Amino acid sequence: MKQTKWFLHPILIFIFSIAAVALSLFLYIYWYVEVSAGLKNVIQKANLDPDQVLASQTWLVILVLSILVGLILLGIFIIFVYNQKMLQLYRLQRNFINNFTHELKTPVTSLKLYLETFHKYEFSREDQLKYIDYMVQDADRLSHNINRILNLAKVESKTYGGKFVTEDPVKMVEGFYKKNRHLFGNCEINIHHPPESAFSCRINLSLFEMLLMNLFTNAVKYNESEVPRLDIYFEYAGRELYIRFEDNGIGIPKPEIKKIFKKFYQVGRSDDMSAKGTGLGLYLVESIAGIHKGKVTAESKEGGKGSVFTVMLPVKPSRADLK
Repeated sequence: MKQTKWFLHPILIFIFSIAAVALSLFLYIYWYVEVSAGLKNVIQKANLDPDQVLASQTWLVILVLSILVGLILLGIFIIFVYNQKMLQLYRLQRNFINNFTHELKTPVTSLKLYLETFHKYEFSREDQLKYIDYMVQDADRLSHNINRILNLAKVESKTYGGKFVTEDPVKMVEGFYKKNRHLFGNCEINIHHPPESAFSCRINLSLFEMLLMNLFTNAVKYNESEVPRLDIYFEYAGRELYIRFEDNGIGIPKPEIKKIFKKFYQVGRSDDMSAKGTGLGLYLVESIAGIHKGKVTAESKEGGKGSVFTVMLPVKPSRADLK
């Protein structure tokens, strides 16, 4: 959830509302006792019509009190909305903690079981390698989940390190896939080269690789096809580069599209324990895109035959453009 501005803090609004109530009561008593009495004396000395003068004063009191009451109601409404957001965030955090605990406990339990088995029994070299592969997969899963928490802390505290350098995003995506091809061995990943010349964008290498890892992983994780497929397209428009990640996964329900980038949010009900993932991946993607002065959007293909995530990055103008 985005940080609340200081002047919208519920405590300040509550204090302001109480002050408005006290002020309204004070003004009502003051005007009624002091001002009205003074006006009557003036009216009597000036031989004016009391009904006309006091009527205008009455309407002034009603107007001021109405404004104060309106401010009180507005303050109460803002506090109510803020409270609802806090309750929603609490439910998301609770669901995240429960799911993340499961994500951590499962590989640890599996590793412990394999190690106890190795301790009790002797296996052939072939069986040893098979079980070692299983343990490596569990260790990778455990490391991936821990890294997500560490990455979240780095991004939110702006201590992610590394400098922004001018790089070609197309080459970066290709290099990332070549370096991590072993993680997506059972997937079909196609990088479609754009017809335009090379692009130049200011990129933080470690953050951008984090963004790519989350998008690649989601394309595989939320996929029920026999062969998960991910197609990556590049499109240049108006000094902005659009990188489209199209998969053949399960798609995104329309009501969820606007929510999936929220921290801790998982597709499904916020209290649904069967929801997949930790609810951090896409939040990190959006945060990293924002750090690069870009943005990310999501859409679902017709018939729920896949999802499309589009990352927009500002393109650094070339020397020819600056002439």
